[in-house]
Amino acid sequence: RLMAGADLASAATRPGLGEQVLDKLLSGRGIWPAVPAIVVLTVVAVIPFVILLSLGFSDIEISRGDIVSQTFSLDYFTAALTDSLYWTTFSRSFTLAINTTLLCLFFGYPVAYLFLVGGLWTKRLILVLSIAPLLTSGIVRIYAWLVILGGRGVVNSALMDLGLIDQPLRIMNTHWAVLIGMVQIHLPVMILPLIAVMSRHDSSLIEAAENLGASRLGTLGTVILPLSVPGIGTGSALVFTLSYTTFVVPQLLGGGNYLNAATMIYEQVVFSLEWSKGSVTS
Repeated sequence: RLMAGADLASAATRPGLGEQVLDKLLSGRGIWPAVPAIVVLTVVAVIPFVILLSLGFSDIEISRGDIVSQTFSLDYFTAALTDSLYWTTFSRSFTLAINTTLLCLFFGYPVAYLFLVGGLWTKRLILVLSIAPLLTSGIVRIYAWLVILGGRGVVNSALMDLGLIDQPLRIMNTHWAVLIGMVQIHLPVMILPLIAVMSRHDSSLIEAAENLGASRLGTLGTVILPLSVPGIGTGSALVFTLSYTTFVVPQLLGGGNYLNAATMIYEQVVFSLEWSKGSVTS
């Protein structure tokens, strides 16, 4: 009886299955802490990607927004590999993303360097100016560029008032308008990783280089730049990915005629209802 009572007491105090799983999730050991993130990524990313990929291998018939029939086919992948329009579109998207990344790095690195060497109020001002655009809708910022770059916008009006041009320049609905909008939209994404990486290093390294006779430029090239490589890599990866897949900027500033990967997918899926083509393109 005593042994039976001890077993019952042990069973009563033993944690249940739910408590055991929760304890493993909160333990911080092994893969358990990553399980919630894995589940979320599986539901919102992996499963939709598999469904999207399956559409690319299918010849589907759509009626009133519903799939009526679906048969296996490789025609769309073959067409994507042989059609010059796809290669032209992907090349334009890649070139736009590369140019945006390089320009964001060109304009963003001096800002991050100024944050590193500036005083307290300079750092606060740079942080505010870098974060504030992210708190504003990207569509609002793009519509602001429509006003600035339009035929009677700020730029053309200023040039005409100064007598530099006789008639408005055609800036809108061009590659340059799209590039300007892309750089302005994604510049904070480049600046913030640079600031995060450059500000965590010991400032005594810069003082040591200057004490050893290095100039500001020499310190920048031999100390600061090598230490900021992780920030350059992170910012460049983020800007390139966002620039390659962006839709709103080319659609609005390009006037609806600027074709990149995102706008091509939109036209194939929404206007043409060619879901298989859109799946292959994406």
